[in-house]
Amino acid sequence: MIVLKFGGTSVGSAQRMHEVAQLVSFSEPKIVVLSAMSGTTNSLVEIANYLYKKNNEGALDQILNLEKKYFDTVNELYKTDEFKAKGKELIQSHFNYIKSFTQDMFTIYEEKAILAQGELISTALFHFLLQEQGIKSALIPALNFMRIDKDNEPDLFYIRENLQREVKEQEQQSVYITQGFICRNSYGEIDNLKRGGSDYTASLVGAGINADEIQIWTDIDGMHNNDPRYVENTHPLSHLSFDEAAELAYFGAKILHPSSILPAKLANIPVRLKNTMQPEAEGTLISSITGTEGIKAIAAKDDITAVKIKSGRMLLAYGFMRKVFEIFEMYKTPIDMITTSEVAVSLTIDETQNLSKIVEELQKYGSVEIDENLSIICVVGNFIAESKGYALKIFDALQDIPIRMISYGGSKHNVSVLVNTSDKKAALQALNEKLF
Repeated sequence: MIVLKFGGTSVGSAQRMHEVAQLVSFSEPKIVVLSAMSGTTNSLVEIANYLYKKNNEGALDQILNLEKKYFDTVNELYKTDEFKAKGKELIQSHFNYIKSFTQDMFTIYEEKAILAQGELISTALFHFLLQEQGIKSALIPALNFMRIDKDNEPDLFYIRENLQREVKEQEQQSVYITQGFICRNSYGEIDNLKRGGSDYTASLVGAGINADEIQIWTDIDGMHNNDPRYVENTHPLSHLSFDEAAELAYFGAKILHPSSILPAKLANIPVRLKNTMQPEAEGTLISSITGTEGIKAIAAKDDITAVKIKSGRMLLAYGFMRKVFEIFEMYKTPIDMITTSEVAVSLTIDETQNLSKIVEELQKYGSVEIDENLSIICVVGNFIAESKGYALKIFDALQDIPIRMISYGGSKHNVSVLVNTSDKKAALQALNEKLF
């Protein structure tokens, strides 16, 4: 069995859904993970914001606009009156539920339920489409098996046991359809895996059923060697190791959710990145095979904030770093890069909602400087420690770019530098010219 995940653009219109139906119509058993139709989640977030502000009239206007879009999609999606009626009944049911919040109390718990409607609708519409085409399929609700624990981490045992039960109860189907992104939390409430979480769902599903392969279908023909938004003549990579792909995903490669590599890596299931608009393209295969030595790709991560703690107490003192890290742990703020000297430590973060509290705690141990509007440039490949010349090539390319921090040696797959965001494009282009 294989797992195929299709993102919002891949199911963003009736025509696209028909194309996806063709892609999944082969006989091998498969689980299809779908995102909401493109634009839906943003619209639902906007509706939730209106409801938070108790602007029920504004929320209702947005709801009606989105509802009309779906009714138009249903008319275009199905050929028969029977399935057009089924589709319209489905849309009416979901939007009546959303409209009910304009009459009742609205809280954060209801927001998660509203956001889940996009995936619930897209999967049901797609299931009807396969039924109309005579393709044997079953809809297995993610809310029946996808769960996170009290630390917001996937409950792997629960997912595996309940997913396998759902599939077994619907044996002899060629296509099993489920929702990406949405889940339940440890209290049984509707929750989600955060933005981009459909990739994560696909990887967790693949691991849960021990799939032969996980395919992530998007609107890009694989992971590129540089960011095509800023650099011309980039090309897709045919193969990456799990570690290389994880570094690129975490440091800015938008094609893949950063968390989605780990479940597949632990289960040793290959992940293939494919393009819905060009299904014949080879795409990128991610596996446990490291491949050849050398530089593979470059990615950039924006909205980075640097924190520098300077203190004479660091000198010859043990326990200082532990105290610093405990402050970030206390406020659940992950650290991306870190460099140290005898009297200072500099680190970067990309989550700043608790920054003022973190600074207040850090000031107990020394002076604190904050620098914003920064980007991390990540050069990824298979760097052998004894090999010579990689650092020289990288820093020679960046000789005209002011560099704020350097991280080298923490991983044999990643060299990272911190630059001003205003210098990011120039840095990506300079690296592309020198390294490829």
